[in-house]
Amino acid sequence: MCDDKNNSGKDKGFARGLTNYGDRGFSMYLRRSFASSMGYSRQMLDRPIVGIAHSASGFNNCHRHFPEMIEAVKRGVLAAGALPIEFPTISLGEVFLSPTSLKFRNLMSMDVEEMTRAQPMDSVVLLGGCDKTVPAQLMGAASAGLPSIQLVAGPMSTSRHRGERLGACTDCRRFWQRYRAGDVDDKGIDEVEKRLASTSGTCAVMGTASTMASLAEAIGMMPAGSAAIPAVDADRLRMAEETGRIAVSLIGTDKTPKKIITEKALENGVRILMAIGGSTNAIIHLAAIAGRLGLKIDLKRMNEISDTTPVLVDLKPTGIAYMEDLHAAGGIPAVMRELKHLLHLDCETITGETIGDRIEAADPWVDRNVVKPFDRPIRDNGGLLALFGNVAPRGAIIKRSAADPNLFERTGRAVVFTSLQDLAARIDDPDLDVTPDDFLVLQNAGPLSDAAMPEAGYIPIPTKLARAGVKDMVRISDARMSGTAYGTIVLHVAPDSASGGPIGLIRNGDAISLSVRDHSIRLLVSDEELEARRAEPTIEKTPALRGYDMLYRNHVLQADEGCDFDFLQSAQES
Repeated sequence: MCDDKNNSGKDKGFARGLTNYGDRGFSMYLRRSFASSMGYSRQMLDRPIVGIAHSASGFNNCHRHFPEMIEAVKRGVLAAGALPIEFPTISLGEVFLSPTSLKFRNLMSMDVEEMTRAQPMDSVVLLGGCDKTVPAQLMGAASAGLPSIQLVAGPMSTSRHRGERLGACTDCRRFWQRYRAGDVDDKGIDEVEKRLASTSGTCAVMGTASTMASLAEAIGMMPAGSAAIPAVDADRLRMAEETGRIAVSLIGTDKTPKKIITEKALENGVRILMAIGGSTNAIIHLAAIAGRLGLKIDLKRMNEISDTTPVLVDLKPTGIAYMEDLHAAGGIPAVMRELKHLLHLDCETITGETIGDRIEAADPWVDRNVVKPFDRPIRDNGGLLALFGNVAPRGAIIKRSAADPNLFERTGRAVVFTSLQDLAARIDDPDLDVTPDDFLVLQNAGPLSDAAMPEAGYIPIPTKLARAGVKDMVRISDARMSGTAYGTIVLHVAPDSASGGPIGLIRNGDAISLSVRDHSIRLLVSDEELEARRAEPTIEKTPALRGYDMLYRNHVLQADEGCDFDFLQSAQES
């Protein structure tokens, strides 16, 4: 019999986690027999195993190139002397899920965790990309406790339409806004539709997918320079092959996510998030990942980081360039070099070196059209900010780098929509009582609502105002918005309406004060009046049906805690 132990003394390869028949020898004999049916030689069966957890699906356009990437990972694993075995998990295609992909992120994380723990593998490559897949994989891997490395799909390449460069999905929203305003006709919007997403990969801008890829690299869970490589570039396949080799080197080590994703690493991630003008969704995902490891994203500490971190990356939706430009400009290492004096340089990465080592090893050339120097930033402070006040006692998020500064210090009259259905029914009503100076408020769209916190916070400008030339208004909700969206939008209000949060007490005509300078959002209504409103009837939630829907309703946390399940918080020892 071969030696089925790795250098840590634990079982390795197919000897790991044997199915229990009450006879270990029989369990191993039976497992090898069934593995042999797949054509493996005895030499291969004796090797340690690298699992490849992937989220390819016909309902996920971002991942249609995964078969080729999986083969590249396998090459790297085989070349390094281990056996690669791929296995599918739940896939979350952002625009193909109802009511919203966030509802199923925790389900995917449980799939990744349980299949990583239950199946025989010595390390695992996490292959994802679309918005919720990367955080789900990192959450699951953090809980599973196996040496893990992230690999992402990479961004789409841009397309062209009548001489204009296009990329999903900031340009999707820009053209739809023009269509609603009457500047683009039916034929024009149909033509644009075919050009917005013309290659495999994730959205071409600094949306949630690209943000999470950037943060996975920044916290050390991916190789240097791997976040921004375009999906269709040969370098993406070379990175996949290299990731396979690295995964073999992790076997028998203590390089689990818990070792890499430390409090300091998370602070580095938040710092990079601010500098790249990244997605608001990243705060929810970082909080969920941190919670799996017994850590916390403190929103007040986030504000301190934001106020001392300039926006340096000139990408849509806050700038003009695309992810493929960031890759050509030097990628995340170029951004980190500008922030070197603010980062925790001693943080260890999955590839063995520290963050400081990575910065020193990176090519010093940088395209200043895309990555600005620290002393000449795009804006002096970070892209995201947490707001507090009696509207959001546990915090709300605004993406100030994608907002209109003229709206930052305002008091406005509330125009309230009590649900997504109410919003759809009235937002374009020509008789809607609304002016450009009003604050649009959407209730019952948070994590505990029937809607399960969709990306509905990008409340459309009422048609009659859009056609009059209004481009932005203050909008407030307990929902999320896409990382590709823009505007003066207050999101993730916690606690949400459905859990009894004060955002649900706002009524039409109430005055609301917003101060980005003071990190404040307040409802100018007396405490006595708010208490009286609490006694009023509220929108009844649809009863949980069964299965996962019931699990979600009973256990989902609020936005400031990452919308994870309460019973999944803090890592379990493997």
